[in-house]
Amino acid sequence: MPYRSSGTPSICARIAPACGGVSRYYDVMTAKQTTVRLPEELAAEAEAIARVRGASVNSVIVDALAAEVERVRADKDFTERAKKLLARDKELLERLAR
Repeated sequence: MPYRSSGTPSICARIAPACGGVSRYYDVMTAKQTTVRLPEELAAEAEAIARVRGASVNSVIVDALAAEVERVRADKDFTERAKKLLARDKELLERLAR
């Protein structure tokens, strides 16, 4: 099972048990495809990381984004700002719906 430097399994590794660990993805059909434009140097570094890990660049990007989501969820200041923003958006949408 792939682990990040924190010692915890990557999000892909946590959802892969149904695949018997063969695939890093639980169900490819539930994945959303998107295009990411990376600066050339960052793309080259991601490719090098992927080669050393024996993984795809996609899995490197997915693991990095999952780590960022986990970091943001643990950031109390961020979550408080998000709650305030969501409350304001809800209020605006309710006003528009009248």
